[in-house]
Amino acid sequence: MKIGIAGAGGLGSNIAVHLVRAGVRDFVIADFDRIEESNLNRQFFFRGQIGQLKVEALAENLMRIAPDVRIEAHPVRLTAENIAGIFEGCGIVAEAFDKAEDKAMLIGTLGGAGKKIAAGSGVAGLLVDHVRVRNLGADIAVIGDFVSENTKKPLYSAKVGMVSAMMAAKILEWMGYPDE
Repeated sequence: MKIGIAGAGGLGSNIAVHLVRAGVRDFVIADFDRIEESNLNRQFFFRGQIGQLKVEALAENLMRIAPDVRIEAHPVRLTAENIAGIFEGCGIVAEAFDKAEDKAMLIGTLGGAGKKIAAGSGVAGLLVDHVRVRNLGADIAVIGDFVSENTKKPLYSAKVGMVSAMMAAKILEWMGYPDE
């Protein structure tokens, strides 16, 4: 099954790593942004990749883990007009945006399209006591603490990594990976 990842920053890059290490090999990844030094504390990139497009650097990093991984990289800003076409062949899409309006756009556009969506909400700060999975029906799961905002608290690798790992686990569950 082809997995879509909308956003290749803190959540998206780490979700991709977890999935590749679990054996997933077919991805569509979209993000318009470039790597900045301030990203290195929580994203799966390296100092020598500063300035590169995130989707291209992430593809390179994932292929270092698994040379047989197939990545369709889209260096574009996702919009309501292009998102359905970009993720058309994906059964599951991971929402890994920073902004609430982008998250709502993805869920509103793809939510009724027969795709499963794993989304993040509340990954800022350090407190992890209230991080959980909230299932919104059978096809949408939102993972996070549902209150912390990245505009009001810093982003740390520990919490971003925890939420991305939980999102990857939900995706693997939907893919039918065994729990025992």
